[in-house]
Amino acid sequence: MTLLWYTRCPAPTPFGIAAQQGLLKEEFAADGIEVKALQDADDPAIRRSHFTHTQPWSFRQGGNIPALWARAQGSDTRLIGISWVDEFQALITLDPRLKATRASLAGRRLGLPINTAAEVVDFHRATALRGFHTLLEAIGASPADVQLVDLPHAPRGLAHAKAHDAAPLAEWLDTQRAHEFSREAAALLRGEADVVFVKGATGLDIANVLGARVLIDISAHPDRRAHANNGTPRPLTVDAQLLRERPDLVERVLARTLDVAAWAGAHPGEVTRYVGREVRSAEHWVTRAYPAGLHRQLGIGLDAAALDALEHFKHFLFEHGFIPTDFDFARWVEPAPLEAALARHAQRAAAIAA
Repeated sequence: MTLLWYTRCPAPTPFGIAAQQGLLKEEFAADGIEVKALQDADDPAIRRSHFTHTQPWSFRQGGNIPALWARAQGSDTRLIGISWVDEFQALITLDPRLKATRASLAGRRLGLPINTAAEVVDFHRATALRGFHTLLEAIGASPADVQLVDLPHAPRGLAHAKAHDAAPLAEWLDTQRAHEFSREAAALLRGEADVVFVKGATGLDIANVLGARVLIDISAHPDRRAHANNGTPRPLTVDAQLLRERPDLVERVLARTLDVAAWAGAHPGEVTRYVGREVRSAEHWVTRAYPAGLHRQLGIGLDAAALDALEHFKHFLFEHGFIPTDFDFARWVEPAPLEAALARHAQRAAAIAA
């Protein structure tokens, strides 16, 4: 039996919703083609392909840092689509006196998560570093003006939080170690960092739990390039072997992903529920973390501005050592499958109209 593999990050993507809705399995059921998530594989090497993208006949949409890292490592992949969702990205603090100025931040500690045991790219660290650089550039400062402090992967017990009134909250957070930003929350509560980076619905949630102040909201930055980070934009990549051998299957996957964009525009409430499940957050925070309207942002394309922002971010990752080698970005992009899928959609729309 032919087997197609897929994986996606817990993020608001049209590909993720297509998987949740069962559209991919539905598309190929009559062909006897099985569609399976990498996470359901028994072989750890197959599961690891979520980061390395080495599994033949596989698709991936999610954070762009692992996708860029995999290509820089030599994985034979192609970028066939991009989605851009403007999400909450912020630097937060518990210090009421701290301001987003060079003078106020001088010598302050900016907490950088670190995973010393990682066998793949440390995308959490790269994401936070990008956020800090965006802030520092905006205020005319540099990393030399602040202290970058490491935040270990596994938070220590929060019973040592310095502020007495933080102890009950610290005890609660001790039970929430699976939270995406538990390290950052622990560092702020213990007074080990003055500023940390958070993003998305889970980031907005933890900022409110902590009673933290937003020092700068990067998602409000007027330069679209400044928004580029692990979650913006999110590339859809495919194993190049599959693209060479069965471009028709790649086209069909893209067509079903395009169906999600068309469906989403008329179903804002359902989109919020799908994304809440995907990112493991309450709908309350989903609607506030993606205020531009998620249902209007789930298109898939190869927009020139989005590609430019992603390539610009690739240079950042290479400059700071997160990807081992540079590569020809333009040659990584393969527009043919999307063009074919869009033509299929146009033909179907014309047939319905007739």
